[in-house]
Amino acid sequence: MKSQLLDIFRRRHACHLFQADRLLPAEDINFILEAGRLSPSSFGLEPWKFVVLTGSLPKMALQDACFQQPQVGTASAIIVILAKLAELHPDSDYLRRLMSREYPGDALEGALKNYRNFHAATNVKAWSDNQCHIAAANMMTAAAGINIDSCAIGGFDPSSVMRMLQIDPDFHHPSLILTFGYCAQAAGEKLRLPMQELVEFR
Repeated sequence: MKSQLLDIFRRRHACHLFQADRLLPAEDINFILEAGRLSPSSFGLEPWKFVVLTGSLPKMALQDACFQQPQVGTASAIIVILAKLAELHPDSDYLRRLMSREYPGDALEGALKNYRNFHAATNVKAWSDNQCHIAAANMMTAAAGINIDSCAIGGFDPSSVMRMLQIDPDFHHPSLILTFGYCAQAAGEKLRLPMQELVEFR
């Protein structure tokens, strides 16, 4: 199992051009989405929403908002990850509903108090955005596990994406755009820094 997991991580790479005419089966898109849905999140708040684009016109419009990166227009499926905002307010019904699952019974009020303090001291927009990246990593790894290629797009014009998807800025903001499909080019050598340059044991 360890070697299988590492093989998946070694296989995954950033695909910059997909086979535009090769579509992903719906069941594979749902599998990738399920990996995102099951991802961990702080306080168990699941601060994400997934918008799936498969039509050619939305994909080309999104490519315009992503500075013409070709992997956007050629992808079989695109998942735009939206970070939640208003629902993370300490007084929201959403927050209380989800926290009551994590902290049942008498534990809830203490947890809500702790969260209120956290919310007041934190850039919640940035925190929500970072949480979404956990789900994104899991979705790309899951895709690689079933031989589907991907690329994470962080370079985009947020205001253009929000207009295109008709996003209410009080409730969501675009965190990351994931493109999926079958790469049109062979993957190059995976380049990573050596472990000794990245890890310090104390």
